[in-house]
Parts: sequence; C-alpha cells; structure tokens
Amino acid sequence: MKYLLLKHYRGAPTAANDVPMDRWTPAEVDAHMRYMHDFAARLEETGEFVDTQALLPDGAFVRYDGPGRPPVTDGPFAETKDLIAGWYIIDVESWERAVELAGELSAAPGAGGEPIHEWLEVRPFFTGSPTVNE
Repeated sequence: MKYLLLKHYRGAPTAANDVPMDRWTPAEVDAHMRYMHDFAARLEETGEFVDTQALLPDGAFVRYDGPGRPPVTDGPFAETKDLIAGWYIIDVESWERAVELAGELSAAPGAGGEPIHEWLEVRPFFTGSPTVNE
C-alpha cells in the first residue's frame, strides 16, 4: 500500500519546535536536510521508498475557464504554495508502518538542533474504483 507523508509549511497543528526555517542557522538547515536525506536512504534500503520532493512556496491555482479563454489563476481558496512544503511517498505493508515512519520523520531536527515534532499528514493512495456488489 502506498502512502503520502505530506509536510506542511503551515495549516497543520503547531509543531513543538515551531521556529520557521528561514530563522534557522545554516548549520541547522544542513542538519535538517541531512536527516531527511538519511531517512530516504533508510527507506531505500528497506524497499519502502518511492519518491520525495521538496516544494518552493511559488505557484498558483489554475482553472479551465472555457474554450478560447485564458486559465483563471489564484482562486479564493488557501493555496497549496502557502501550505505544502513537500512529501515522501512510501510503499509499506500497513497503516501502522506508515504512521511509524511519519513519526520518525516528524523528529527531524530544527532550530537549536532540537526535533521539530511537526505534524505530518498521512494519506493512503487511491488504488482503484470501488465496485458495487448486489
């Protein structure tokens, strides 16, 4: 089963070590990035790694607005560029394992070298259309 471990810039409950990354020292940023890299490497070794990406806060909502009309951007809703920092995609045997890995990822170091204890969103991938049984 594949799961998305979604990291947020904001919008999730407040992390225990809630100092924004732009206020970290270069050494703190390096330690955090090293932790993330090492986490992915461990998952590669166990065969549980699928993908990881970090996102920049740039971007826009786009909506189709009819033939011959330009797309509409920046809708009235909260934009993911303000919320989503990045993700890991994992392929694990159970929900419990996905939650366990999210807990480990939540412990990445932040300001002062202390674990962030950030909240991560864990979402299972949709694997197929449900069937109707009569």
